[in-house]
Amino acid sequence: MRRFTTGLVLAAGGSSRLGRPKQLLDFHGRTLLDATLDQARRCRFDQLVVALGGAGDDVRSTVDLSGCDVVDNVHFTTGCSSSIVAALAAIDQRCEALVLLLGDQPGIEPASVDALRAAAESDEAALAVCRYEDGRGHPFWFARSTFVDLAELHGDKAVWKLLESGRSPVTEALIDGPVPIDVATWADYERLLEST
Repeated sequence: MRRFTTGLVLAAGGSSRLGRPKQLLDFHGRTLLDATLDQARRCRFDQLVVALGGAGDDVRSTVDLSGCDVVDNVHFTTGCSSSIVAALAAIDQRCEALVLLLGDQPGIEPASVDALRAAAESDEAALAVCRYEDGRGHPFWFARSTFVDLAELHGDKAVWKLLESGRSPVTEALIDGPVPIDVATWADYERLLEST
């Protein structure tokens, strides 16, 4: 039986390297975050949570957040981990696993989430990641048993450190193609537009 799974989209960043809210960048006639949420809705999560922070008011007035439980992360300047910590309180009590997605990575395919879920469930994994042709990347899978660890994360790369800590074996779902582009800089944004 399929586990109750919550998708968490991290969209709270302040876009300091880009210089403007990347959530609201144009992506083929809609916002970048709209494109990512459209993909997330296609993943058939039992619950979809979105963490907002930087430009939160503008995102709320511009982006279609229907079907999402929205969490405001007031500590977004301290890194991605703060969005995960803020979101844990909003996760449904029935949730058995959390799938972590980046709000600036619209190239994640529902098939990749399906493969991640299948690999994690068949291994009864606490942690699972996607293994692309050029390395590991999002989405990530966290079983409820890891939520205590997630609640203690700090900083920007803490999730990666948790995966690499050796505390739990990490299951890998093999995905064709390279890691989908996420937007940190203007060059990333231009590369994303060229590739889609």
